[in-house]
Amino acid sequence: MTLINPISGRPFGNPSNTATNREPLSARLSKAIVFFEQLTPESLNDIQSVYAQQVEFKDPFNTVHHRDGVQHIFLNMFQQVNEPKFKVHTAIEQGNQAFLTWDFTFTMKRFKTDQLQRCHGSSHLIFDSNNQIMYHRDYWDAAEELYEKIPILGGFMRWLKKQVD
Repeated sequence: MTLINPISGRPFGNPSNTATNREPLSARLSKAIVFFEQLTPESLNDIQSVYAQQVEFKDPFNTVHHRDGVQHIFLNMFQQVNEPKFKVHTAIEQGNQAFLTWDFTFTMKRFKTDQLQRCHGSSHLIFDSNNQIMYHRDYWDAAEELYEKIPILGGFMRWLKKQVD
């Protein structure tokens, strides 16, 4: 499946090899992208090759300050949804920092189990001197990307959104 950039109308590039299709990615960022895109419960045993021991991780639901906490968040993801998968579309680096845009796809375990769900998001990463992630902040709209897809709550969230518009 080819994903199309809604702004340019062109297919997204393969960020595992290039950043914005022009500049090669550093080995540390390429390694991180491969880790995210090939994430499994088993591959989490190799988390220490990507994340620093003392890492600050934040997303709309979690804040942790240790690699074990990040591992727990990812393990919990595998318990909460079926077939979770990240696909990075854009990767930009400057110095020890990187910015990624991605899609997270999955199927629900309790309802609409046959319907593929998709969340669009981005991540800000900062690498330490050992080329490990020491800061990871995810940005995505939990209301639009998740809550609106849940029965009953979704209807309320869509109604509330219309009231604000």
